[in-house]
Amino acid sequence: MKTLETLLERTILLSRWLLAPIYLALATMLILFTIKAFQEVVHLFAIITTATEVDLVLSVLALIDMALVANLLVMVILSSYETFVSSLDVAEGQEKPSWLGRIDAATIKIKLAVAIVAISSIHLLKAFMTTPSQDTSQSLWNNTLFWLVVIHLTFVISALVMAWIDRIAFAPHREHHY
Repeated sequence: MKTLETLLERTILLSRWLLAPIYLALATMLILFTIKAFQEVVHLFAIITTATEVDLVLSVLALIDMALVANLLVMVILSSYETFVSSLDVAEGQEKPSWLGRIDAATIKIKLAVAIVAISSIHLLKAFMTTPSQDTSQSLWNNTLFWLVVIHLTFVISALVMAWIDRIAFAPHREHHY
């Protein structure tokens, strides 16, 4: 019976390695974001002489949006791998992000929520900048901008609640470890 228990425990422990291909898939998404960023810059250079200020701002916002998502991907990949799969073996003198090893799962969730709020803010700003003037006879419930603001505020409130819960539940525990 002890052998069966040992085998079960080893299998469960090794199952964490099933996360590694997911992190590799997320890492490949960084390649796609890089390609899309270069595509945006090339497109912007092609139209710069005819682009309006709004077009330029929207292009910059698109690049910022991609950078935020790419940063989020890096943070999730590295910290999740180190938290759930295995410690990253970094050679002496090799570069390592200062935050790596100090982020737990709860902190990852908070950072994810904050990044979603930032991304939502950019999308909301793009919508405000590109939406034509609204028909005043249109019902508020049918107004796209209204619903974008409601969704954005939902993200903001969710992030604040998550941070508040994290502070209450986990902050005292973290102070003992760092």
